[in-house]
Amino acid sequence: MYQRLADIVLVLHASFVVFVVVGLLLIILGAYRQWAWVRNWWFRVAHLCGIAIVVAQSWIGQICPITKLEMWLRGRAGGAQYEGSFIQYWLERALYYEAPEWVFVALYTVFGLLVVAVWVRCPPQQKTR
Repeated sequence: MYQRLADIVLVLHASFVVFVVVGLLLIILGAYRQWAWVRNWWFRVAHLCGIAIVVAQSWIGQICPITKLEMWLRGRAGGAQYEGSFIQYWLERALYYEAPEWVFVALYTVFGLLVVAVWVRCPPQQKTR
């Protein structure tokens, strides 16, 4: 049961990463193509908050609580656990690229600044009542 729960947490975590990364790409493309939905207030606030949390955690050196939960579940299931952050682990596995922690902090920060820049350049709009 713990292994299955860990796998579910992994899928949810990966979905969050896809939301943040693909979300930014869609916002940029949507601003260019004038898609109204990319200016949706709730979507944009969720997107901005998502990357803000990631950046803040990386700056204070905290491992993501979702990663901690997944690793705890894997440990309870008797499975293998990994060190470091979720993104660092999976990027290293997918791309065979190892880097010091500061590289990932810098990448998260630059990505966060890009999200803020897109927010300013293509601001969300709240519906008026």
